[in-house]
Amino acid sequence: MQKIYLDQASTSFPKAPGTAEAVYRYMTDCGCNVGRGGYAGAYSAEELVYDTRALICRMFGGSGGTIQPKNVLFTKNVTESLNILIKGLLRPGDHVLVSSMEHNAVMRPLVQMEKQGIRFTRVPCAEDGTMDPAEAEARIEAQTKAFIMLHASNVCGTVLPAAEIGALCRAHGICFILDTAQTAGVLPLDMEAMHIDALAFTGHKGLLGPQGTGGFLIRDELIGEMEPLIAGGTGSISHTEDIPDFLPDRFEAGTLNLPGIAGLHASVEWLLAQPEGSIFAHEKRLTEHFLSGLKPLEDGGMLRIVGKHDTEQRTSVVSVVPLHSDPAEVAFRLDEKYGIATRVGLHCAPSAHRTLRTFPTGTIRFSFGYANTESEADAAVTALKALCCPERKTWN
Repeated sequence: MQKIYLDQASTSFPKAPGTAEAVYRYMTDCGCNVGRGGYAGAYSAEELVYDTRALICRMFGGSGGTIQPKNVLFTKNVTESLNILIKGLLRPGDHVLVSSMEHNAVMRPLVQMEKQGIRFTRVPCAEDGTMDPAEAEARIEAQTKAFIMLHASNVCGTVLPAAEIGALCRAHGICFILDTAQTAGVLPLDMEAMHIDALAFTGHKGLLGPQGTGGFLIRDELIGEMEPLIAGGTGSISHTEDIPDFLPDRFEAGTLNLPGIAGLHASVEWLLAQPEGSIFAHEKRLTEHFLSGLKPLEDGGMLRIVGKHDTEQRTSVVSVVPLHSDPAEVAFRLDEKYGIATRVGLHCAPSAHRTLRTFPTGTIRFSFGYANTESEADAAVTALKALCCPERKTWN
């Protein structure tokens, strides 16, 4: 049976051409650490890490020159990045704005910090996941320190108005932190133009790199305001036990995931070599084709399409709710009978599901990538039509 991978929002597959080979080459041909050796191999590893910072800076930093390679910090994933930013920046008495569509990578650290005197307010989004910036402005307080927001929903694909929120934050002197887990490598991102103070990314989704890679970019103004979450050896100023006060060392204690960064270097380099917007255009066509195929099923009372029904201001993430079957059972049969991999449940985003009216059951999520095809989208529609039929009496 042919396997169809439609869980790109969880992690991309296949990875970008050359990614696996780059990891292997690092492990077999270099294998050295960074900042811990005075020999050619260690310098080669240092050059690789710097070059990867430069590629990511080129992808997200913008043309203003404020964001430099040193402003790119590596972590294991976007969740670690957000924890470093949230717990490093906020202090007792601070107030934070978030959207009602947030992932637990933002919400759990904030709920955890409520015990330390941090407050947060959810800006309500509409049932399709969209957000009106006016709703955000109306909730700004004198103590509002930051607006922390995902760029696109991992549940329904709706893109939130990041540029507008960035401008709003700049006008009110509020720090703007953007979670790009679902958009990095897919949608254009420009920290300068969008007034982003800190941008958190992961390497294994739209950037088509290995798991265990990620990071964040921050403006110089945040260096003194943020307390490092993790402290330890950096390979620099080793004569002192104080944490370095310069980037990137201040937020990169311990050994980096160098094999992963080698793979990330290859994947980002490949992405930057593609025609601008071509991957998103392909994913958008697949999403439009898939939504078109789902519409008769929705009109026929078989399922509900969650969120936006068009391809404007959305990614290639599409969630559905079967109206006559349990979502978990349908997802299991999609894999067992049709070889279609999806994700079912609450997707680590209970706040989003409450907004979308899909809590607590959740949804079946389909997500497309650069290697998926229209025939795979058609196969998913055909399978859903069979599995969600209201006349179905048995799964045998």
